[in-house]
Amino acid sequence: MTEEVWWKRGIVYQIYPRSFQDSDGDGIGDLKGIRSRLDYLQWLGVDAIWISPIFVSPMADFGYDVADYCAIEPVFGTMEDFDALIADVHARGMKLILDFVPNHTSEQHPWFLESRSSRTNPKRDWYIWHDPAPDGGPPNNWVAFFGGSGWEWDEKTGQYYYHAYLREQPDLNWRNPAVRAAMFNVMRFWLDRGVDGFRVDVMWHLIKDAEFRDNPPNPDYRSGLPEVASLVAFYSTDRPEVHEVVREMRAVTDEYDERILIGEIYLPIDRLVTYYGEHLDEAQLPFNFQLVEDGWDAEEIWNSLNDYEAALPNGGWPNWVLSNHDKPRVATRIGRPQARVAMMLLLTARARRPFITATRSPWRMSRSPSNTSRIPGRPASRAISAATRSARPCNGSRAQAPASRAGRRGCR
Repeated sequence: MTEEVWWKRGIVYQIYPRSFQDSDGDGIGDLKGIRSRLDYLQWLGVDAIWISPIFVSPMADFGYDVADYCAIEPVFGTMEDFDALIADVHARGMKLILDFVPNHTSEQHPWFLESRSSRTNPKRDWYIWHDPAPDGGPPNNWVAFFGGSGWEWDEKTGQYYYHAYLREQPDLNWRNPAVRAAMFNVMRFWLDRGVDGFRVDVMWHLIKDAEFRDNPPNPDYRSGLPEVASLVAFYSTDRPEVHEVVREMRAVTDEYDERILIGEIYLPIDRLVTYYGEHLDEAQLPFNFQLVEDGWDAEEIWNSLNDYEAALPNGGWPNWVLSNHDKPRVATRIGRPQARVAMMLLLTARARRPFITATRSPWRMSRSPSNTSRIPGRPASRAISAATRSARPCNGSRAQAPASRAGRRGCR
C-alpha cells in the first residue's frame, strides 16, 4: 500500500445522524440532512465521514442494537437516500465509513428470535447461551457495562444468554463459523454499495472465554466507580482468539481496493497495538484514544506521543482521536489556552497523520427541530479545521440519550 493511501493522511469526521441535520422537520436528523451539509464538510477540509449506525433498530441503545444489518432505519431515510449520499460524498473526493456493530444484535433481530425459540433451533448457537450455575443463578460473575449481571434468564428455554451491554443486546457467538460467514456477508453488502470501510464497534469484545471462567476482582476498584470496574474483564474481552476474527474481517475489506478497517479498542497501549496484527494484517487503525483520555497538559501529551509511537509495530500507522460520540466534549477543549498549546505541540511534532473527531455531543442537543437543523457543532468543526491546516500543509440526534448511554465511559 502506498504512502499516499487516503486513510494515512485523512481527517475523519464522525456524524451522529440523529442530531446532525433534520431535512423534514420531524426533529430527527437523517441521510438527506447529511447530504445537505456535504459542502460544509468539504469546506472544513474533511477527507472522510464516519456515520454512526443507520441500520434498522428499535433504538434501545440508539442504533447500537441492530435488528437488520442490511436495511436503513426509516427514521433516517431509505436505501435510495443512502445511495445518493455515498454518490455525493464520492463526487466531492471524500470517503464514507460506516459504523459496524458485530458484537451483538438487537433482541428483535430475526436471528435472535430464532435462537430464542428453542434449544434445538439451528440458530441457537449463534448467540451465547449457558446453563445456570449449580445454585440456579448466572453462569459466572461477568458484569454488563451498563451495570448488573451480563446474563439474562430466558424462562422458555431454561438457559441464560450473555449481553455485554443492555439485555436488549444479546452477544453473538463469534466462535460459530456460520455467524462469521453471515457477518462477513453483511460487510460485503455495504462494500459492494461503495462504502470505504468500517469503524468496528467494541472490536476487542468479540470472543469470550470458552470455559466461561469468572473475571478476577479489580484490586484498584474504589467506591464510586461503575460496577463493571469492580472486575478485570480478563475472560470476557481481549481474548487471544479475537485476533483471528479481526484478520478475517481485514481479509474481507482487502477484497476491495483501498478500504479501511478501524477498530474501537479501549486498552492499554501495549495491548492496543497488537490489533495492527503481527503482520499488519488486522485493523489498519486501532483507535488511539490518548488525546481523549489524557489531561490537556503539554508535557503529558508529549510523553504520551512518545510512548504510543514507540509501541507501534514496524510499519504500523499512527492515528489520533480528538473526540467521539462517547467523549464528544474533548475537541472543545482546544479553545482553552493550555489546550491550544498542547494541540499545537501535537500537530507540529506529528504532522500529516489521521485525525478523528465527532460532531456536537448527541445527548446535549435539544429535541426541537430548530436546534437539530443548525450547522453541526462548531467546537468539533474548529478542531477539524485546525488539524487540517497543520496536518495538510499542501492542501488547501440523538435528541436525548437514554440513561444507559448517558453515563458510559469507554464502552463504544
